[in-house]
Amino acid sequence: MEKGKVCPPDGVLAHLEMLEARAHQAAVKQEEVEQQEQKLARLKARVQELRALRDELQAKVDLQEKGQLEKEGVVSNPAQPSAQAVLEWKIKSVKATLQIFYLTGISGKLTKRGVCFCISTAYEGTYLDSYYLDLLTKPEVQIHRHSVPIFIPLEQIAKSYLQRDIRRFLSVLSDHLNAYVGRRYQADQLQEHFSEQIEGTLQRNSLCNLLVFNYNVSKKSKTFPFNVRLLYGDLCCSLPTEVIVSCTSGSPTSLAETAAAHSALFRRVALHKAFRSFGSAEGNVAGAALNPPGSAQEHPSPGSLTSRE
Repeated sequence: MEKGKVCPPDGVLAHLEMLEARAHQAAVKQEEVEQQEQKLARLKARVQELRALRDELQAKVDLQEKGQLEKEGVVSNPAQPSAQAVLEWKIKSVKATLQIFYLTGISGKLTKRGVCFCISTAYEGTYLDSYYLDLLTKPEVQIHRHSVPIFIPLEQIAKSYLQRDIRRFLSVLSDHLNAYVGRRYQADQLQEHFSEQIEGTLQRNSLCNLLVFNYNVSKKSKTFPFNVRLLYGDLCCSLPTEVIVSCTSGSPTSLAETAAAHSALFRRVALHKAFRSFGSAEGNVAGAALNPPGSAQEHPSPGSLTSRE
């Protein structure tokens, strides 16, 4: 700097305003994440309550059905029940099933030849898709029509549960569908909101249980490319069972630690939430620049990468 010249204050003030805006934005995002997690925890608790209520109602229905069959004399000769008694029992059982599953995202209505179920899916409180299943109940329970994606193992699930436990069949199928739409939702959110960090195209299969993509990480004014491979071995789960993260430009100690931290985060939280945490970590740097240790304005910064769940 030439002697006698003073650095204009406008540049410094503008830089400070920019840092303050980034820190505020990071704090707002952190608050939104915490609110969403609290809401999700409340919804999970509510689901547990509804499941307990479902089990209680099912136990009562089973007792009523058993008493009704005994009253009608069906169990007096269990080897040869009358066709009319069996048909009435099936109708009552189906009606009870419709009432119980309505509490857990599965609804349905009786048709002339059986029953049509609707399985509604959601992720993090966001409604996504509905899938339909038209079942025939005579002469035996069988799938007539459905809108379940072809890559969902419907035939395998039906073979295991449809004939002996229709409630279990619907529950397992619902778990598969909700996990699938949850994985798909995370991948869509990543592409929609974090496209600037993603390098190239996110690769995924139809079931969305294998995701491969590259993303950039900024460190000390430098950008480092990372590669990640996510495998969802449990098809009823929306979090990966196997995570491989590596830096494609070498493996200095600091980059290896970053890859390990990211890998652990991908296992614990949704994909788009993990990338949001990366942004919060950058916000911490901005907050530290605004309020260095020992300053009068020092306050806790937004959540860090390792503390987020």
